[in-house]
Amino acid sequence: MHRIVVLLCALCLPAHAAPVLRARALGVPFDGTPGALNAITDVAGVTVGQVTLIEDLKDGRKVRTGVTAILPRGRDSLMLPVFGASFALNGNGEMTGTAWLEEGGQLEGPVLLTNTHSVGVVRDAAIAWRVRQGGADASGYFWSLPLVAETWDGHLNDVNGFHVRPEHADAALSGARPGPVAEGNVGGGTGMVCHEFKCGIGTASRVVRDGERSHTVGVLVQANYGLRDSLRIAGVPVGQHLREHRVYSQSNPGAGDTGSIIIVVATDAPLLPHQLKRLAKRAGMGLARMGSYAGNGSGDIFVAFSTANAEAVSGKPVSTATLLGNDKLDPLFAATVQATEEAIVNAMVAARDMEGNEGHSVRAIPHARLVELLKRYGRYAGAR
Repeated sequence: MHRIVVLLCALCLPAHAAPVLRARALGVPFDGTPGALNAITDVAGVTVGQVTLIEDLKDGRKVRTGVTAILPRGRDSLMLPVFGASFALNGNGEMTGTAWLEEGGQLEGPVLLTNTHSVGVVRDAAIAWRVRQGGADASGYFWSLPLVAETWDGHLNDVNGFHVRPEHADAALSGARPGPVAEGNVGGGTGMVCHEFKCGIGTASRVVRDGERSHTVGVLVQANYGLRDSLRIAGVPVGQHLREHRVYSQSNPGAGDTGSIIIVVATDAPLLPHQLKRLAKRAGMGLARMGSYAGNGSGDIFVAFSTANAEAVSGKPVSTATLLGNDKLDPLFAATVQATEEAIVNAMVAARDMEGNEGHSVRAIPHARLVELLKRYGRYAGAR
C-alpha cells in the first residue's frame, strides 16, 4: 500500500509551478531580454507536461526518474507538424526520429525526454497515445517516428528497474499546458546531475525585436553533463572554488565527462529547416558558456523548431512558406545562446539535494556561496 500511495503522489506532482527561486532572483546576471515567463512556453502554442517519479521500494531500490513532454503546437501537434531540425554536438546519446526529421524537415508531434533505458517504452507510448487521441487521418494512423531523447540518471535512479511505464508518458502528454514550467528535480530531469551538482530540467526565453516586429526564442534543457572543474556561471569559474561533494571526481581525479544534455529550442520566427539547423547549433555555444567541452562520453543533442508557417505544413500539395533573411538571424542566434545558458543555470539553482539508489547522494549548488563568488568577481546583479 505504501508503494501505491507514493506512486500516485508522484503522478500528481504538478507539471507547472512557479519555482521558489530562479537564477535571476538569486542575482545571476544574464544578457538579453526574457519573455514574460522566461520559459519555453513564452513561444505561443508550446505546452509542457511532466511526470515525476520519486519512490523508495521495499527492496531498497530508489526510483528517481520521470518524463517531460514538449508539444510544439499544444493539442494541435496531433495534426499539424512544425518545421524543425536537429544537431548532435556529440553523439553519445539518443534522440529517436532524427533521421526523418533531417530528411523531411518537419517535426511531427511532441518531443519527450526521459532516462536512457526508458526511451523505448516512452517512444511506443507516444505512438499509442496519439492513436488514442484520434490523431489519424481518414486512412488510419499507420506510421509515426516520434522524437524521444534521453540522459542517464543511473547514479541516483534504479535505471535498470524500468520504472517509467506507458501511463507515465500518457500523463506527461495529456497534462501538457502553457504557463510557468517547473524546474530542477522534475520530469525527465528528476535524477539528473550536471557539473557534479544536482540538476535536471531548466528553461528560459528571449524576445528579440526587428523594427516593429518581435520574435521569441524559448529553450528547455534536460541537463546531466559535465565535471566540476570546468563549471562557469556568468563567467565566474565557480567549479574552481566549490570543491566539496564532487560526485565523480572527488575520489577519481581522472574521471571523464560521461553525462549528457538535451536542448530543445522553440521559436515563433518564420524559419525553414536549414535555418533551424543553424539555430540548433548555437545551443552548443550556450552550453560552452557553462564550461562544457562536449566530452567524448557526453551525449549533447539538440532540436529546434518553429511554430510559424502553419499553412505551409498543413499537407497541401503546393504551399508557400515565409522566412527571415539570413542577415536577420543574428539576434535569434544570440537569443538561443543566452536562453540556453540561463536555462542550464536555472536547472541547477532550482534543484535540491537528493538521496538516491545504492546510497548515492548529490548536493545542489549552494546558493549563498554562489552569490558570494558572483560578488567577489564583480558579477552580482542583485537579488530580484
